Amino acid sequence: MTISDRVRIKDVRVLSDGWTTLKSTTFDYRRANGEWQTQKRETYERDNAAAILPYNRAQRSVILVRQFRLPAFIRGHDDLLIEAAAGVLDNAEPEARIRAEAEEETGYRLHHVEKVFEAFMSPGAITEKLHFFVAEYEPHMRVSDGGGIEHEGEDIEVLELGIDEALAMIADGRIIDGKAIMLLQYAALNIFR
Repeated sequence: MTISDRVRIKDVRVLSDGWTTLKSTTFDYRRANGEWQTQKRETYERDNAAAILPYNRAQRSVILVRQFRLPAFIRGHDDLLIEAAAGVLDNAEPEARIRAEAEEETGYRLHHVEKVFEAFMSPGAITEKLHFFVAEYEPHMRVSDGGGIEHEGEDIEVLELGIDEALAMIADGRIIDGKAIMLLQYAALNIFR
């Protein structure tokens, strides 16, 4: 039996259709014991996205970005977030989109990007799936200052950090972005061993 055999959608209502869409869905779910149960959930319909960690193996360094995030601020984080560069796919292929996003945010034109995994970051409420990439960078690949796109509200600072410093920033709470944490841990295990 597939999950499709265990779910019957009864009603879907759009609650908000602004920057993204918030929906309320009523459905019947067949539990493991065979009984059907009616449930109601709200889902935040976000397009899929991609994130990247540029790294320089010889320098033992990585490129991250720092920017303001309203949801983190609302939750009491009174600082800018240090993150992996990332962006919504906007109907592009993940690899093409992350190359463009990396250049917009970090200023680096990356040549060989490698997809390392995919993940749902908050599957209980958000439909977005992230595609995670790494790419080696060299200083000569920097073609601009980066910083993002001003008319999209981006005001991004580019950070070049040693991998050991970045990992220490996870441990002491300065890096709390899930994308960055996952990619830095991947790099520690697979690139900077």
